[in-house]
Amino acid sequence: MREMRPVRPGWFNAFRPWTLHGAVVPVMLGGVIAYGDGHFNLWIFLLVLAGGCLLQSASNLLNTYGDFVKGTDTVENSLRSPELVTGALRPRSVLLAGLGCLALTALIGLVLIWHIGWGILLFGIAGIFGAAFYTVGVSYKYRGMGLISVFVLMGILMPMGTYYSLSGSLSWEVLWASIPNALLITAVLSGNETRDYLQDRETGVGTFSSRFSYRFSLGLYIALCSAPFPVLVVLVASGALPWPCLLAMAALPMLRSTVLNALAAAGDRPSNMSLVPMAFTLNWVFGALLISGYIIAQQFLTGAIYV
Repeated sequence: MREMRPVRPGWFNAFRPWTLHGAVVPVMLGGVIAYGDGHFNLWIFLLVLAGGCLLQSASNLLNTYGDFVKGTDTVENSLRSPELVTGALRPRSVLLAGLGCLALTALIGLVLIWHIGWGILLFGIAGIFGAAFYTVGVSYKYRGMGLISVFVLMGILMPMGTYYSLSGSLSWEVLWASIPNALLITAVLSGNETRDYLQDRETGVGTFSSRFSYRFSLGLYIALCSAPFPVLVVLVASGALPWPCLLAMAALPMLRSTVLNALAAAGDRPSNMSLVPMAFTLNWVFGALLISGYIIAQQFLTGAIYV
């Protein structure tokens, strides 16, 4: 049985910097492909990376605020997000911090528009909408749209937007390469919804997972964690990605641990609480290996790197 660590309420936990895999990996993936295609500007790349991290931070802060004002987060379930229910932070402060992150993202967007043109505005609007209205306003989390929005907005549009910011064009390769990582980013949110399944059912939150059985939710989580590996093999075999990207298959032992933990989650609360950290660790490792595969293909191999 895993030992559960208490969460220390405060700004660090409110920002949740360990969740930045959802921005860093997609941006780096789009950036490394742009570099290989001869389109790279370090300063623009760093601006996009900063914008992605700010969007993720805004989403975290506004999610904390939205769940609190809707009564989803309470003292009874303060283990998952204790900042507001324990009084460690003020709701208005968290709201303003989230809006501040969005404002900084918008400023970065203006620089990118000046650099590459108005086309990037569509990516920016989608990103800001996704971060702002997850649990505030439209609250699409409560409408069961969280998983699909994360898959599209963070998994697909973020690497595509990065590539567009650097090149001024779109790329089929970026789209195909983003799919395995998009599945893993979605797995993290699926783990979140599975972890909170009972509380969400009781409070009527309406997440996608809470609309089905706990077994279905757990199965979806396992499927999302597992699917990137065969998808990657198919993409490489079809010639969509260079074969060094198979380096990401080295994360398979970590997948085994993640699945075993998930299978124990129904009867073991610490395992249930570990669903999210194990998924985002898998995402970090798989993403880093996938990006490393691209770097190896670009820097050290010549000739045919596509099957």
